[in-house]
Amino acid sequence: MDTMTLWHITGWEYAALAFAALLVGFSKTAVSGANTVSLAVFAAVLPARASTGILLPVLIAGDVLAVLSYRRHAHWPTLWRLFPAVGAGVLVGTVFLLWADDAQVRTSIGAILLLMAGVTVWRRRREADREADPDEITTRAGKVKARSYGVLGGFTTMVANAGGPVMSMYLLSAGFRKLGFLGTSAFFFLIVNVSKVPFSVGLGLIDGRSLLLDATLVVFVVPGAFIGKWAVNRINQRLFEQLVIGATVLGGLQLLLR
Repeated sequence: MDTMTLWHITGWEYAALAFAALLVGFSKTAVSGANTVSLAVFAAVLPARASTGILLPVLIAGDVLAVLSYRRHAHWPTLWRLFPAVGAGVLVGTVFLLWADDAQVRTSIGAILLLMAGVTVWRRRREADREADPDEITTRAGKVKARSYGVLGGFTTMVANAGGPVMSMYLLSAGFRKLGFLGTSAFFFLIVNVSKVPFSVGLGLIDGRSLLLDATLVVFVVPGAFIGKWAVNRINQRLFEQLVIGATVLGGLQLLLR
């Protein structure tokens, strides 16, 4: 990790990171997947490869707050179905990070953001008004879908901390209501993100200096989480998703053209 870069952050750059940390807290308790904007900010301000390790503890802090808020609403059969495939995706992502340089990681993050934005728009246009049942994951089709989303989610979360949109699309397609969605995703990302820590340390993405920066940023996650908890029943979901998609596209293009 280029740790010296961490000590040459300007005031405006730190303010951008602080806002991104606040948005992490908001996304964890209100709109899962909105933190794609945060990872775009982190990758733009910091070296792209290092940004994935610095963002991870911030995400874990948000996950803890989300679990405390929605722990009673998790659907564990879905989680157990996803974890093996996610583990495989994390391993693939780790291998990719072993040989990828900063430019390749930055390009990958940008491409992943644009892909997730495109798939999200496609899903919104194709989604039918049907009542799905989360327990349908026990069917053969449900198992195949869970494994496919799980591998992609594991890879994207390891390489770019961008598993949020993938899992959001999976949980929405499985028919989860708001609280079940938030509770299941909270436990999912807490477990997955904590399991990524040893890999990130081994790759040199997390060290003592990066954790010092994290310690100053985590404090901004807390107010973001409280804002999200307050807004979850009041926010105009459709408008916010449109804003998130637009910001994600801009962030992805910025990384690809940088």
